Amino acid sequence: MILHELISYEHLRLIWWVLLGVLLIGFAMTDGFDLGIGALLPFVARTDVERRVAINSIGPVWEGNQVWLILGGGAIFAAWPQLYAVSFSGFYLAMFAILMALILRPVGFKYRSKIDSPRWRNGWDWALFIGGFVPALIFGVAVGNVLQGVPFRLDDTMRIFYDGTFFGLLNPFALLCGVLSVCMLLTHGAAWLEVKTEGAVSDRARSIGSVTALLTLVLFVLAGVWLYYGIDGYRFTSEIVRGGASNPHAKTVALAPMAWFANYQAAPWTLVAPALGVVGALATFIALRARGEVSALLCSNIAIFGVIATVGVSMFPFILPSSADPNVSLTVWDSSSSHLTLFIMLVATAVFLPIILLYTAFVYRVLWGKVDARAIESGGSHAY
Repeated sequence: MILHELISYEHLRLIWWVLLGVLLIGFAMTDGFDLGIGALLPFVARTDVERRVAINSIGPVWEGNQVWLILGGGAIFAAWPQLYAVSFSGFYLAMFAILMALILRPVGFKYRSKIDSPRWRNGWDWALFIGGFVPALIFGVAVGNVLQGVPFRLDDTMRIFYDGTFFGLLNPFALLCGVLSVCMLLTHGAAWLEVKTEGAVSDRARSIGSVTALLTLVLFVLAGVWLYYGIDGYRFTSEIVRGGASNPHAKTVALAPMAWFANYQAAPWTLVAPALGVVGALATFIALRARGEVSALLCSNIAIFGVIATVGVSMFPFILPSSADPNVSLTVWDSSSSHLTLFIMLVATAVFLPIILLYTAFVYRVLWGKVDARAIESGGSHAY
């Protein structure tokens, strides 16, 4: 038996669908509080020292946290090449906006304190706000559009034709998902500040985070109700070939009311995902009001896991449905790389992902502790 045939093609596809979700959730849990703190910066900190405290609460870890974004993009490119091609070309302007916003973060961190000028520093503070708010919003808007279907077509030679526009992405449901994403990451950033800071910064973060936690809960439920009653999902109308060659044309698909909720009826245990989203958001609110530091951050992570997992469970096995031609919607079973490629990537992931996790855990353990004004104002400090 050839080595890569030890795991069937069907199981490899399923494993990589799970791993893609793990990478996206890992990015939201780690770099998510970086984005949240950037978006909170003008509101939780009023003096230069307070803003430096907030910035340096993520100063040692923000660069490492971006590894999850790189891993997610790499996994999509290698494991789901058609998903990569359609999404990165169809969402080109949105991706460009995210990239430009993310570029502001390293520049803002590195250059903010180079000149002792209020105007200079205030300008970079707003740049960090943009670098946190814009990606959080657009990521949510993208998810909202995926749930509705993306207007793309594939011809017989697999050429991609995208029929949408940038402003077409800004539809009401997608904007709701965008605001949900912003509130979720603002809450996560506030929970991190609760752990890493004290005094006025911590108090303001706790107050804002309590509000955004409740908004996360309300918007998550509202999005679910809207999806149930107002947005058609996608379902197969032909036999599903789970272990065959990747070919999005080899099936038929139709839109159907409440189709995104079929998995919950078929496997009731999957209701754990939306339950964690609701319970996690509510528990984060309670923990913040009770001044729970680690508990608030833990509950915020649970909420993030629940919200993102809900999207994956609802859509499975679809990963990018097409509103222009539902039959060419991309699914777990017909848009992956080859059997051998998925196996080689799995072996590499089994070797390197534990190393990344262990190193990340080590860094967080070593750098754990409060950031205070005294350390920031110390002449020998390497703080931003």
